[in-house]
Amino acid sequence: MEASCQCGNLTATIDDSAEPMTVMCHCIECQKRTGSPFGVMAYFPDASVSVGGEAREYARPTDEGNSFTTGFCPTCGSTLYGRASKYPGITGVTVGAIADPNFPAPARSVYEQSRHRWLALPEALPGFARGRDGEQTR
Repeated sequence: MEASCQCGNLTATIDDSAEPMTVMCHCIECQKRTGSPFGVMAYFPDASVSVGGEAREYARPTDEGNSFTTGFCPTCGSTLYGRASKYPGITGVTVGAIADPNFPAPARSVYEQSRHRWLALPEALPGFARGRDGEQTR
């Protein structure tokens, strides 16, 4: 599986045998990172993801006192990957960069406390007010 930024200078190759854990996040920081009402990342073991090309990284604090680092292309600005210090050994790849309309749907929706209210989600999709360890909203 391949992912790339808009200009193609930053890429990720993902081992086809790796099973993704896909998460939709509505936190304000993901909204700012993506420029949309939510972000979606597919998480894989680090050994399953190979990043190629030049990346810049931005690390921000999380509300739990950890950090979340995003890797983006310095040419076009597209975010390609993310790593949460809370979960070492795992790399998230932005589902939009994978650009496959048949990619599996998210397994959960987090930070629904800041979800745009006009955004309808499937009832079967587990939702959480904050992170996955928090209060379940549905």
